[in-house]
Amino acid sequence: MSFAQRAFHFFQTLAQDQPIIPASLHIKIINPYCDAAVMEAVQAFLFRYYDDDNPRVLIAGINPGRYGGGLTGISFTDPVALRHHCDIDHRLKKRQELSSSFIYRVIEHMGGASRFFQTFFLTALCPLGFLRNGRNYNYYDDPRLLQAVSEFIEKTFMKQVQLGVRRDVFVVLGGDKNFRMAQRLNDKYRWFERLLALEHPRFIMQYRRRHLSHFVNRYVEQLSALIPSGQTTTYGSKT
Repeated sequence: MSFAQRAFHFFQTLAQDQPIIPASLHIKIINPYCDAAVMEAVQAFLFRYYDDDNPRVLIAGINPGRYGGGLTGISFTDPVALRHHCDIDHRLKKRQELSSSFIYRVIEHMGGASRFFQTFFLTALCPLGFLRNGRNYNYYDDPRLLQAVSEFIEKTFMKQVQLGVRRDVFVVLGGDKNFRMAQRLNDKYRWFERLLALEHPRFIMQYRRRHLSHFVNRYVEQLSALIPSGQTTTYGSKT
């Protein structure tokens, strides 16, 4: 099986496999993989960029947002980026997300989607998202939610590791809480030789936007160092 086939099968399983959240928390799960239009887009994306058996570097955020991966089923990829940057036609509602805008700015600096996805696989530590009062909610925002989803995160992340990823490095996007979860899992299973932390795109776009060029260049520098010798990427200061 190719990387694309394994990944698509993983996303198919998420249509039936989701954590049980106590009703008292008033939290709704975002599960795009139950939608046929989403699965069409996910399949087209995976088989365009991952139809080989090359190992990828995992880049994991927190959990999908309602306007990005929560709509498309592809982490850090809103419907606009999916069509404009990835050249994937789809039937999804046209929306844009701040995190997606940042990530695809980085991707364009690194030579575009085809080159970027040769090396990297965008994902989330928790592959399903959450809403509370209609707003995005992180898996760690409430200790009771964290307790309810910890086993699900561990189980599904193990499946993502088994897609066929590089074990020398794992890139974690997000502050201390997301990194601590990733570190705890890696301490337990020893999947990766090292973890590399980068600031979360949403944090950058919402609170550090005046320093956007700095963060784009930081991402480009750190991620380009992970590209195997023999693969080339083109980047520069475009912000």
